[in-house]
Amino acid sequence: MSHAALAQFANQQYLNLGSYKRDGSPVQTPVWFAEDDGTLYIYTLANAGKVKRIRRNPRVRIAPCTMRGNITGQWVEAKVHIVDATTAEHGHTLLLQKYGWKNDPLLTLSECYLYVT
Repeated sequence: MSHAALAQFANQQYLNLGSYKRDGSPVQTPVWFAEDDGTLYIYTLANAGKVKRIRRNPRVRIAPCTMRGNITGQWVEAKVHIVDATTAEHGHTLLLQKYGWKNDPLLTLSECYLYVT
């Protein structure tokens, strides 16, 4: 993803992740994210619908948004990858730095980290 496309996500708390159902209709979900060197890291639960959709189709669109998912910027086409354990640890560290999460046991039960390119 280009730095120009990433600029609108600077200082934002949420992004809207638009993944696609089998029939091609979009599903929009506001999510927490952190950026590092041009890559956006997203936290979600491993059994979330968005993860199932992304496994089927990694093409998504993203836009900055409010906590309730109201779009505050422009949609950007992107590709999402489900990460391995090492990358997930890096993503968790970035999100911890950004949001200040405590060591909440619920965050480790069935977590899944994604990165957007």
